Amino acid sequence: MARFDSGQNLLKRKLMLIKIEQKFNKFMDFIGNILIIVLLLMILNVFYDVVMRYAFHNSSIAMQEMEWHLFAIVILFGTSYSLKENAHVRVDFLYETFSEKTKAIVNIVGTLLFLLPFTTLIIYGSYDFVMDSYSTNEISGDPGGLKYLWLIKMAIPLSFILLFLEGLNYIIKNINIYKGLEKAKKIDPQGVLP
Repeated sequence: MARFDSGQNLLKRKLMLIKIEQKFNKFMDFIGNILIIVLLLMILNVFYDVVMRYAFHNSSIAMQEMEWHLFAIVILFGTSYSLKENAHVRVDFLYETFSEKTKAIVNIVGTLLFLLPFTTLIIYGSYDFVMDSYSTNEISGDPGGLKYLWLIKMAIPLSFILLFLEGLNYIIKNINIYKGLEKAKKIDPQGVLP
């Protein structure tokens, strides 16, 4: 009976890693859908700005700045989504020759040694940057520009917090690959097993 219990506990622990990965993937898909909306808003903003500038010889500094801010949001938060989709940049000429287990080890080590320390550095480094902007109620230096610049500056630490969390999820995903649990995800894609 004890062997059966320990085997069942091991299975539960393995399935727990799969469930954690799946739940965070759903959250990242939600973030990805929000980014689609932000990208569409940016396209509409650029279209409006171009029409106003060339058809009516009128443009708005605030609308131009909004383009930059929306673009920054797409890029900053899109990095986390690209990591989730495994669409980030890497040196493929060596990586592609590795076995799945070796790729998983490289991904885990690379995330632990490079991604997580880098994101931590940016989170800590951007805190004072955001707080200075907030405490002075920083506005655009251009006449007619946007107010509350701390809001867009706050996207820096928030996006890197999200990237840090996705880095942890990436480690879990690669642990699942290393342990061969990807096959279990194919058997139970919705994570309904106990």
